[in-house]
Amino acid sequence: RAEPKGEQSIDLIGKNEVYGDTSHEVNVYVKVFTNSPFLVCMDLALSQERIIDPNYLWIGPDGRDLEGQRYVNLTETGKLMVMGFRESMSGAYTCILSHKIIEITTQEETEIVEAYKFMVYAYREADHAYQVSVRFSTTHCKLKINGLFVEKLNKILNSTISYLTCHITESSYKCHSIRTPKNGLQYELFVNFLVNPFAPGWEEVCHKVPYDCEDVTNKRVRQAAERIGKFFHQLRQILEKDFHAIPSVQYVDNSFSMTPIDSCRPGFGKNHHTHQNCASCCVVCGPGTYSPNNEVTCRTCARPQARMYGAKSCY
Repeated sequence: RAEPKGEQSIDLIGKNEVYGDTSHEVNVYVKVFTNSPFLVCMDLALSQERIIDPNYLWIGPDGRDLEGQRYVNLTETGKLMVMGFRESMSGAYTCILSHKIIEITTQEETEIVEAYKFMVYAYREADHAYQVSVRFSTTHCKLKINGLFVEKLNKILNSTISYLTCHITESSYKCHSIRTPKNGLQYELFVNFLVNPFAPGWEEVCHKVPYDCEDVTNKRVRQAAERIGKFFHQLRQILEKDFHAIPSVQYVDNSFSMTPIDSCRPGFGKNHHTHQNCASCCVVCGPGTYSPNNEVTCRTCARPQARMYGAKSCY
């Protein structure tokens, strides 16, 4: 839980109730296609007291009364759950609570009215890919065998992870000459590639999953990355078996490194400043911003045509 200046922001994952606050709006993050936690139309202190003749009025982002709407669960004690949350449901949810205070001696009734505002945002988990860097020693940079080696390496890696419907993309290499104090001039191949979860056939895998397949996709690419890490850990033995025809190329021990790369679906982006409690999430782009591709940031429209949440363009 973090509390930025002037604003309370609560991470709701795993919690089922969120209390309001009359002094400021409360940020709520709901994963797409899931139900929101219950938004409680009072603060925590008031919830511990007896309330006389409470009356609750919930207003949605479109300014309409939420009573009777099919996509909400509204309890008689003023709790609101938004069901099957989509990006278009994001926005301000306001509850107006009215109740009475009765003076014991005179029995005089006073009506109290308080408003609670919740800013509710749809979010997705980021899509993960993994950037891999690895080095190999070679006898010289100007050898055709270097390119053939990297080509065959890609084929072997692809066959290793194909059952996970992941594949190698953005593969590249450069050869550099390196002078070392002890061994003189040496040549090394600097190989880079991306472990990508969207190999041909991934859509069919997604169709078997209800609602959204980002969790399954991220699980698959994590398994693929682990397989490739294990591959390079055992590479000395593999090279002796599969690359016996080209012994001029050798794996440089401990040169393997892997970095996770996040991307967001169109209409979503990351904003560490605005959404501190969901900093790793891809949060729906707010009005006046948009995201047309798989970048991790929402762009600002030159003119504020995009008045909705989750815009993929400004128009």
